[in-house]
Amino acid sequence: MRTKTTKQNKINVVTLGCSKNVYDSEVLMGQLKANGKEVVHEDENDEGNIVVINTCGFIGKAKEESVETILHYAQKKEEGEVDKVFVTGCLSERYKPDLEAEITNVDQYFGTHDLPNLLKVLEADYKHELIGERLTTTPDHYAYLKIAEGCDRPCSFCAIPLMRGKHVSTPIEDLVTEATKLAEKGIKEIMLIAQDLTYYGLDIYKKRALADLLKELVKVDGIEWIRLHYAFPTGFPMDVLEVMKNEPKVCNYLDIPLQHINTEILKSMKRGTTHEKTTSLIHKFREAVPNMAIRTTLIVGYPGETEEQFQELKDWVEEMRFERLGAFEYSHEENTGAYVLEDDVPADVKFRRVNEIMEVQSQISWELNQEKIGKTFKCLFDRKDGEYYYGRTEFDSPDVDNDVIVDAREYYIKLGEFIDIEIFDAGDFDLHGKPVVKQERPVPLNQKKK
Repeated sequence: MRTKTTKQNKINVVTLGCSKNVYDSEVLMGQLKANGKEVVHEDENDEGNIVVINTCGFIGKAKEESVETILHYAQKKEEGEVDKVFVTGCLSERYKPDLEAEITNVDQYFGTHDLPNLLKVLEADYKHELIGERLTTTPDHYAYLKIAEGCDRPCSFCAIPLMRGKHVSTPIEDLVTEATKLAEKGIKEIMLIAQDLTYYGLDIYKKRALADLLKELVKVDGIEWIRLHYAFPTGFPMDVLEVMKNEPKVCNYLDIPLQHINTEILKSMKRGTTHEKTTSLIHKFREAVPNMAIRTTLIVGYPGETEEQFQELKDWVEEMRFERLGAFEYSHEENTGAYVLEDDVPADVKFRRVNEIMEVQSQISWELNQEKIGKTFKCLFDRKDGEYYYGRTEFDSPDVDNDVIVDAREYYIKLGEFIDIEIFDAGDFDLHGKPVVKQERPVPLNQKKK
């Protein structure tokens, strides 16, 4: 028999998907806390009696994970372990009628723009004055800063505009306020995120204003690293490179998903560029900022992708030698432009092509890493796992890029601090190093006072 849980008035927020969802959950939690609510994030030990699931609906695997999570908590509700389950986010925005019909044990579904309504059912008021107030769920020293919502790009494979709507930039002054509040909490690194950084400012300033935003953010005391994620190749504002080159706080790092290189595929994808233009753009990046780390992502198995077109992509990856790269299998998504095309590349071929691209990238990454041996890099340390500390250079973003590993049996490192690390060994993706011992720097454990 179903019994009422004894846990009262605690809201557990579960986040799935990308960094944009992480940010949205943090805003929700900040609003709840300001309303006097007790809120936790993915607390497995004490889940609370109310669960809010922030879902992802981007591609097939992400949708499956979201549905499985909803079913998991719906079952917990059935068994009396939780009292209420609410679902929000991209999957709920995109498939709300289907979800309501298929998973009826959820109390209510909300879309990506329904925060005030979600707060209302959680017996909280939406507080407009809380600009920049959020409960960060990342480590204490870094945070995401979402500078825009939605996307105006027509990419044929992408369902984001269906779930997030049109591009809406956040004013510079609001973002500076938010960054200042993050710095006051001890945040040292902010990662600028949006569906499309390149478009920032066109809607409210009538020009691409990412460089203007960066010039204001570097003035925020306490912020030492500013990292750029998710730019778009068409219309990239080249003045950003000048800021990156001249402002030490702006990391020499750019995440710019390019998706493919074959001109016919790019045309079908509606990317607004060609093989030649894309290659020229990357060369311009490296000319302007020679030591920039470029991260990109590629899609293989797009409808109609021939073996020759894939080989062109593979050869191009070898030629361009990206510092960071991820490859993904094409996912056939309803209501996208490419959905009318036949998803004609077999699953096993997609799998093979991903592996071939990543094998090439592994070799490139290994070779680039070997060049770092003997050099010293400023690193920010995120965590200790077992007998090792894990940190990052300015050329690495958390969770997706390389780690700098230091032996905790030999050295003590304070997490969340910048440390100069000399690299003495390197693998395909990770670097091994030791602290450069100076005043106020960590020293070997056998020299530390007990």
